[in-house]
Amino acid sequence: MDPQLLTLFAGLVVVLGVASAVGHVLRRRVRSPEAHATVENLNARIRAWWLMVAIFALAFTFGPAVTLILFALTSFYCLREFISLTPTRAADHRALAFAFYVFLPLQYGLIWVDWQSLFSIAIPVYAFLLLPVLAVLRHETDEFLGRTARVQWALMLTVYCISHAPALLILDIPGFKGRNVLLLFFLVTVVQASDVLQYVFGKLFGRRKIAPVVSPNKTWEGFLGGGASAVLLGAALSFATPFTPLQAAGMAAAIVLAGFCGGLVLSAVKRSMGAKDWGTMISGHGGALDRMDSVSYAAPLFFHLTNYYFAT
Repeated sequence: MDPQLLTLFAGLVVVLGVASAVGHVLRRRVRSPEAHATVENLNARIRAWWLMVAIFALAFTFGPAVTLILFALTSFYCLREFISLTPTRAADHRALAFAFYVFLPLQYGLIWVDWQSLFSIAIPVYAFLLLPVLAVLRHETDEFLGRTARVQWALMLTVYCISHAPALLILDIPGFKGRNVLLLFFLVTVVQASDVLQYVFGKLFGRRKIAPVVSPNKTWEGFLGGGASAVLLGAALSFATPFTPLQAAGMAAAIVLAGFCGGLVLSAVKRSMGAKDWGTMISGHGGALDRMDSVSYAAPLFFHLTNYYFAT
């Protein structure tokens, strides 16, 4: 593992250790049911962080191949959760099989062989055109547009968008060769820290709700306070990136805004299906897509900004 990355992971472990201790103390001291629920939610987020740090540390230790496998499995579980929650029919099964067993491995295989041009269009062009053909061959036209759109949307969000996170490893950035894993660390840290900090600021200072019907816990105070803190964190991590502190702050701001939009949009999808969480994969904190909803929006934006301004 890169020494700088090892230092960053050590810092995360210290921060999470302190957060876990604080959460344990708060759980013993709170008395009201509302406060207890808030503390339990915060502790669930901290436990999810511990799990992610452990998994990413393992992946980063064993190199790009394991990192790609990790994200491919993450995309698989996210796609499964999306499809499980949204209604499909037997006529969609052939298109779904291609989504799971052709386009998902193809997308990550293209990253592995560094075929960036095809990686960028395989799903938004070829899957977009092919999946409806596979569905229409079953000769069922009832709700055809809605059914096709669900499968296409699921594949775009859970595979195409999320795959842009490990795709950071293939960017050719002058003076940064062999250290691209730090960009992935930067993305994941900022986007997840933003989620947690927005929740904390919202609980402490939140008054004005942004979208009470879609996501009752999101407030302007939480978004601005947590987002600003995540931007400062991004600036502080500039030493591990090819960015200056000001550039790192700008990148972090883009990640925060995109991640917020992703969380809001996918919350609306859940609400439309009458569900609170995408799944139960992470104990006490929903499914894999509940943790990756922000990444699905933030990863493509961060990838393309980095590619456009810093890569050759």
